[in-house]
Amino acid sequence: MNNEAAPLNFIEHIIEEDLTKGYKKDQLCFRFPPEPNGYLHIGHASSICLNFGLGERYNAPVNLRFDDTNPAKEEQEFVDAIKRDISWLGYEWATECYASDYFQQLYDWAVQLIKNGKAYVDSQTSEAIAEQKGTPNTPGKPSPFRNRSVEENLDLLEKMKNGETKEGEHVLRAKVNMESPNMLMRDPVMYRTINKNHHRTGTDWKIFPMYDWTHGESDYIEQVSHSFCTLEFLPHRELYDWFLDQVYDSEKLRPKQREFARRNLSHTVVSKRKLAQLVSAGVVNGWDDPRMPTISGLRRRGYTPDSIKNFADSIGVGKRENLIDVSHLEFNVREDLNKIAPRIMVVLDPVKLIIDNYPEGKTEMLEAENNQEDESAGYREVPFTKELLIERDDFLEEANRKFFRLTIGKEVRLKNAYIIKGESVVKDADGNITEIHCSYDPDSKSGSGSEASLRKVKGTLHWVSAEHALPVEVRLYDRLFTEASPDTNKEKDFMEFINPDSLQVITGYAEPSVKDSKIEDKFQFQRLGYFVVDKDSTSQKLIFNRTVPLRDSWSKLAE
Repeated sequence: MNNEAAPLNFIEHIIEEDLTKGYKKDQLCFRFPPEPNGYLHIGHASSICLNFGLGERYNAPVNLRFDDTNPAKEEQEFVDAIKRDISWLGYEWATECYASDYFQQLYDWAVQLIKNGKAYVDSQTSEAIAEQKGTPNTPGKPSPFRNRSVEENLDLLEKMKNGETKEGEHVLRAKVNMESPNMLMRDPVMYRTINKNHHRTGTDWKIFPMYDWTHGESDYIEQVSHSFCTLEFLPHRELYDWFLDQVYDSEKLRPKQREFARRNLSHTVVSKRKLAQLVSAGVVNGWDDPRMPTISGLRRRGYTPDSIKNFADSIGVGKRENLIDVSHLEFNVREDLNKIAPRIMVVLDPVKLIIDNYPEGKTEMLEAENNQEDESAGYREVPFTKELLIERDDFLEEANRKFFRLTIGKEVRLKNAYIIKGESVVKDADGNITEIHCSYDPDSKSGSGSEASLRKVKGTLHWVSAEHALPVEVRLYDRLFTEASPDTNKEKDFMEFINPDSLQVITGYAEPSVKDSKIEDKFQFQRLGYFVVDKDSTSQKLIFNRTVPLRDSWSKLAE
């Protein structure tokens, strides 16, 4: 047995190095800082697993901080959904924080920056400010308002705060360096006016801090030791540190920002703007549509917390962005569900199978194993009768040697039941098969131990009793996009790659043991795939969502 510890990733190396350079273990503190303007998606799940995983590894607190600085886009619905998703994944945050908790402190610090000559109110238009910033190859030009007096700046900021100025009339900018090679350091905006109701502070504030001003200072207030961001924030690190320089007290812990690469998932998009577009255009039925890459969508699709955490763990933490094939995520949910999902028999495209030599009117209760991967799962009883339903594509009237399912003159086993042999068919006026007639060997009952039951036949079919079958709605979900990377094509809009076959709704016929199933109960439909009971189900009608087929059918298309 290998008892070696898993090698450290580069993030853990950073922490271990800091612990040797003066950080104390009880000073470690991490955070997950979502903006409440949409639902969390699979990309966020990686960040959640990283930060909360570090909390578990180092026995350190992890704060959940909502970056709620833009009332134009944020809603309580999203706050509630984010908390629900993190809890469902199995993580507990130490403190629930909001950037809005720090509005007064941030404002007080901004006033101090003005007094120290490090910030000023700019009264130019956003277009003029953007133009004066220059380009990566040319330096910026100072604003004509850059040298406003401290008194005038304080007066204007107070008026902005009190709502005495219009949106866009003024902004507060940090006075850094208009010639910096880092464009973000060219006097970045710290505050802007937004006349919108905030989900927590109502109309108390008329000015709202920008992300760069809020981020590091919030980390500092909470005494977060390590602030991990995705790679696009690497250029922001210099500004993160500059803002901290303005308020840092050497008696306190100084946070540090470090970056890791995004892991993008194929056949989907994770931009909140694009996900919102899918919702508003009616392509999907809400943020938790099972085709969405949101955590709530994956949950409704039938994914488990462990499958998502195992996926995040298996792709690791890196310094270079790459595209992860969605089949890797699907592999992880198959692995997990294979261990925990009870097996049931459901027929999705039925044709009637009549056993001619089975007694008329007889119902036999057969024993079926719930999960061969889990001995403790036990057994259930399944009714067996003269008339059954099987899958239409499990029968061919004339078949070659490679077809191991039912055909005329050949034997197959019915799962948990008997060996049968195809005898004849009945067809309608159009030549479609409406009934398959067969005979059965009464001595071949599965598990009976008889000589006949031990006979080897090449095919095994699932089935349900026609009399006892429970009609259920089955939603066959597939990938939302036909292209692996739909939003990187420069010639076409990502919406042009929508998979028209991403959802097919059919009626299936289930064994009666599922009748009392609850929402989010998960099953393996034997030989078909993994399915979950959807929240739209009622006591009169069960609805199942397909999580994944038993095998990856897309890999064949890619070959």
